[in-house]
Amino acid sequence: MKATIDENSGYCYGVVRAVEQADRYLEEHPSLFSLGSIVHNGTEVERLHTKGLEVISYDRMQTLNNETVLIRAHGEPPSTYQLAQERGLTLIDCTCPVVLQLQKKIRKTYLELLPQNGSLLIFGKIGHAEVNGLVGQTDGNARVLESLQDLHTWLAEDPKRLALPIEVFSQTTKDPQQYKTLGEALIRAVEASIGQADHVHIHNTICRQVSSRHPNLQRFAAEHQVILFVSGRESSNGHILCELCKQVNPRTYMIEKTEEIRPEWFQPEDSVGICGATSTPKWQLEQVFSYICTSNFENLVKFK
Repeated sequence: MKATIDENSGYCYGVVRAVEQADRYLEEHPSLFSLGSIVHNGTEVERLHTKGLEVISYDRMQTLNNETVLIRAHGEPPSTYQLAQERGLTLIDCTCPVVLQLQKKIRKTYLELLPQNGSLLIFGKIGHAEVNGLVGQTDGNARVLESLQDLHTWLAEDPKRLALPIEVFSQTTKDPQQYKTLGEALIRAVEASIGQADHVHIHNTICRQVSSRHPNLQRFAAEHQVILFVSGRESSNGHILCELCKQVNPRTYMIEKTEEIRPEWFQPEDSVGICGATSTPKWQLEQVFSYICTSNFENLVKFK
C-alpha cells in the first residue's frame, strides 16, 4: 500500500492561532480556561487538557472572578464580553479575523436594516458557536437557516416581507455550493412574488481558505482508492468535508484515532489518501500516516 497526506488539510489559520496562543500561555502558567472547546477535535483537546487547559461552559464562566479565559476562533456574541467585564475576567481573544470581520459586517447591516423593517438571514448550523456569535450581533433577531426547507418555511411565514430588504450571510465554514443553491432559491422566490429582487443581497462570507478545500479535496479523493478522513465527530466542518469526499470516493472513512482503522477497508495494492477538517492538526494526520505505513498494519491487510 501507498499512503499520502493531503498537503492542504489541517488547521485553518484561525484555529492555528488559537492553539498557538493557548500553548504559549500554558508554557508560562499552570492553567487556562477556554470558553467551549478550543477546537472540535477530542484528541487535540485532550492534549491541551494535559497541559492545563480547562474547557468551561457559560454557566461556569458566570462563577469566575479575576481569571483568564480564552475566546476560541469561533467568536462570541457581545453578551460574553459584557459578562467578562462584569466578572473582572482577562480575555485572550482568539476570534478568527475572518469571523471578526463578518461579525462587524453583520452588525452594521443589521443597524441599517432596522428602520427599513428588513430581514437578516444566516445560513449556518443552529447552535454552532460561530453562528451564536453572529446572531448576537443582531440582538438575537437574525433568522438561521440550516437548509432549503428552512428557507421555504421562512418564505411561507410572511410573504409581505419579501418586498422589504433582505440581507443574507453564511457561517464561514459552510459548503459554498449549498450556500449558492440557497441564495438562488431565495432570489427566484422573491422574483416570482414581486417581479424583481434588487433588494436581496447575498453576501459571500464563506472563508476562502475553507472554500478552496472543497475542489482540492474532491481531486484528492478521486486520486486514491481509499480515503481516511481524520476529524473530531463534533466538527461541523469535518462532516461537510467528509461527505464531499464520499460523494467522489465511496471508500471514504471518518476516523478520530488510529484505533478506529479496520484492515478490511483496504487491499494490498490500494493507494490511501489521508486528509482532514480545518480542526484536524497536522500531527494527527502524520500519526495516521505512520500507522498505515507500518509493516505490522500492512501484514494485517495482506493476510486478512
